[in-house]
Amino acid sequence: MRETDVHLGEPPAVVNIGVGVHGVASRTDVFRLPELWQLHLYQYDAELTVDGTAHTIRPGRVSLVPPGTTVRYRYQGRSEHLYAHLRIAPVGRPRAVPVMQDAGPEFPMLSSLLLNAIAAAPGAPEHTRAEIWTALWRVARLTPPTATSRGPHPAVGTAIAHIEARLAAPLTIPEIARAAGISHNHLTRLFRAETGTTVVAYIRRRRLQRAHHLLRATTLSIPAVAASVGIPDLQAFNKACRRELGASPRVLRGTTS
Repeated sequence: MRETDVHLGEPPAVVNIGVGVHGVASRTDVFRLPELWQLHLYQYDAELTVDGTAHTIRPGRVSLVPPGTTVRYRYQGRSEHLYAHLRIAPVGRPRAVPVMQDAGPEFPMLSSLLLNAIAAAPGAPEHTRAEIWTALWRVARLTPPTATSRGPHPAVGTAIAHIEARLAAPLTIPEIARAAGISHNHLTRLFRAETGTTVVAYIRRRRLQRAHHLLRATTLSIPAVAASVGIPDLQAFNKACRRELGASPRVLRGTTS
């Protein structure tokens, strides 16, 4: 199964969206969108070839094709599908998504999302972006992760979720390991293998990232920010900011770039 890496860290820019009608003047279309992703939702039988790999189109299937890819459609007659052409910024962790999938019971919801996006496009482009972003997340979750997917090991994912929910509280590796259901040593090995860093370094980085955001985006006092990221000692917080972020909390608060 051919897959493509897609980033879903922010809503896509919807360049074009609508109902495509094909297979009337010609039974074959060959084209390429150099800068745009293609999202299609099908209700007919046909064949799609993506850079030489053939995929069978059936009613209820959805395709997501990356930019710069040559596609060849072979239709059996008049064929209508919902489509969106998108710019997707490389923001967030890449997710491996099959080029063609059976939407199954998700198909009615995906159809509704795309139809809502089409209806909103003339007067509410932000609404259109929101609907398509939701549709992309649903498409990305149609196929369960495989051994070759880029998602973290389940225990590491559980550990990260535990950390993220408790950044303001004291955290220890044994406690995180218990939450993940594995031993201290096993968590340490897995975490480094999956993330390239240690558990302690990850906690420190995420606390300081959150502190940086709170210093820049809120009017919380510096002691309140320090406490909210689990470093209530102001001297320790100041040192951590200087070490990890390159400046004191007061300087970071006043930074505009």
